[in-house]
Amino acid sequence: MNWDTALYNEKHAFVYDYGKELIDLLQPKENERILDLGCGSGQLTKRISIKAKEVLGIDKSAEMVSSAQSNYPEIQFLEMDASSFRFSKPFDAIFSNATLHWVTDFKSAIRSMFENLKVGGRVVVEFGGKGNVEKIVNGLRKSLKKHGYDEQSRFEQWYFPSIGEYSVELEEAGFGVVQAEHYDRLTELADEETGIKDWLEMFAKGFFFEVSNPDIATILKEVQEQLRSELFQNKKWYADYKRIRIVAKKESL
Repeated sequence: MNWDTALYNEKHAFVYDYGKELIDLLQPKENERILDLGCGSGQLTKRISIKAKEVLGIDKSAEMVSSAQSNYPEIQFLEMDASSFRFSKPFDAIFSNATLHWVTDFKSAIRSMFENLKVGGRVVVEFGGKGNVEKIVNGLRKSLKKHGYDEQSRFEQWYFPSIGEYSVELEEAGFGVVQAEHYDRLTELADEETGIKDWLEMFAKGFFFEVSNPDIATILKEVQEQLRSELFQNKKWYADYKRIRIVAKKESL
């Protein structure tokens, strides 16, 4: 999936704005080496770098890595996959905000995090949990099917686990789960006219394979109107986010 970094930063800054609170949970220290996994355009990596000795950012998107490197040339950013990254020197901590739900090979991502941490090192992550954007996705599937795009309506793009499911996966890999929570976070979208359509164009492109441009425009409008009674409040659009937040430690080799 190709990312429009200008649109991301203009209308979807909430992705990294919400991540600022996660840095407080990370509590980066002056002597630490930290990895920002799924760094996007680098805003949170920069914030971590103010407190930590060494910070690296990785992202699967070449567009995001290029944007981050341009914005923060003093930090190293690399194009790497969350399910297969490898460094010769381990990290004290791995931080990840709004990324791991994009990694459907979640077992490999957990293994990669474990293998790249020091013993005693920690992961601090937040991503979409069970039921995340369920209303939006159900509306999109319904509209795609209505217009004859059956295969697209069944497309699976994300991994939204429950706390129990993800905690078990971490523990089986060798992590000890220190903190885990699942919570609702109704998230305000930037544009009061096109909020849901903008969200779909940014994050749900994968559903529109082999869909004609006129039909895409029709479906985007249709989904937004379907959701108006539920997700349009006080002249603002909201996305029905549900998040998982987890802290875990690597307890042994």
